[in-house]
Amino acid sequence: MPDKTNASDGHWPALTASFLGWALDAFDFFLVVLCLTAIAAEFHKSDKEIAFSITLTLAFRPVGAFIFGLMADRYGRRLPLMIDLVFYSIVEVATGFSPNFTTFLVLRALFGIGMGGEWGVGASLAMEKVPVKWRGVVSGMLQQGYAFGNLLASLAYLFLFPRWGWRPMFFLGGLPALLALFVRVRVRESEVWEKSREESWGNLRGTLLRHWKLFFYLVLLMTGMNLASHGTQDMYPTFLQRFWKFGVVDRSLISAVGNVGAMIGGTLIGFISDRVGRRRAILSALLLAVLLVPLWAFAPHVGLLVASAFLLQFCVQGAWGVIPAHLSELSPNSIRGFLPGFAYQCGVLLAGPVSYLEALLAEKMSYATAMAATAATVFVLTAVIAAVGRERKGTDFNSA
Repeated sequence: MPDKTNASDGHWPALTASFLGWALDAFDFFLVVLCLTAIAAEFHKSDKEIAFSITLTLAFRPVGAFIFGLMADRYGRRLPLMIDLVFYSIVEVATGFSPNFTTFLVLRALFGIGMGGEWGVGASLAMEKVPVKWRGVVSGMLQQGYAFGNLLASLAYLFLFPRWGWRPMFFLGGLPALLALFVRVRVRESEVWEKSREESWGNLRGTLLRHWKLFFYLVLLMTGMNLASHGTQDMYPTFLQRFWKFGVVDRSLISAVGNVGAMIGGTLIGFISDRVGRRRAILSALLLAVLLVPLWAFAPHVGLLVASAFLLQFCVQGAWGVIPAHLSELSPNSIRGFLPGFAYQCGVLLAGPVSYLEALLAEKMSYATAMAATAATVFVLTAVIAAVGRERKGTDFNSA
């Protein structure tokens, strides 16, 4: 019988590090989303041009997933995670000093590399340590580090932006460097990796090539998931400003409400996926989101707008809450640091133009129509992709 004791040894420090790493990643990413119009005004650019910087960040995330994912499968999870945390901390702080738009774009591309590296390494470390029976709910908690980071960004925008503008908010991006110290002191290496690591780069390459079909399916699934997420989040504050004419406070509060819904939904649906299965949980959340789109985009008054922001993100990020567990279970032990993260970030790359597309559509029609058409389409397509895949719920990594 495999020894299951060590699988969960030290899982709370690993989960804490992975959650906070992803949260601080998202914090910086959503600062650009929230400050889009202010950054556009300072650099004398249009919404569409600043939205391109979001696309650029997303486009460079596969580079980080490729580099840090391979390092994680070859050298362990901890070292790449620490390097990545320090790297993107430096880039975040530097963003606040951008002297011009070109420098800003370069730094957003570099940040994409750091952001792309964190998820795969952190998720593999956490999922390999957590007990099997908790994997779904912990998956939801871990993934909602993204929503928590978005919430922190909304609060920073609410309290700091009116007084100091957008630049000082990025100086808070030095915090992940302190998290790297926590990883160094408190987080133990993955025992699953130690037992199943490949002994050479050649063996690692061979394992990756044998699973190319799985890789392409995961890329397709993650393209849909990222279209669903970024299609409802990245331009949402701009939608609130342009369509509803809301100021800083109202935009911040509504975004915060949506992120509370996301955190509750991600954790709850992750928990439910341990009972009903990963695919069924994702499918149910996305189909419910389709029904909410008209209310979300065309709410007749502010009360329903706020309620729909909560409910839609409950569903979208609820589906996302299943993803760390689902992708980790589908991936072989020896390439779990690389395969889920790289597939995820390739999906980000393919989905990246969605914010630019929405801004472009909004020039031809209302923001509400552009957001609604995009959301409904991607929810249905992603539900179909999730339904036709397979799952390995409850896989014991120690015996895989």
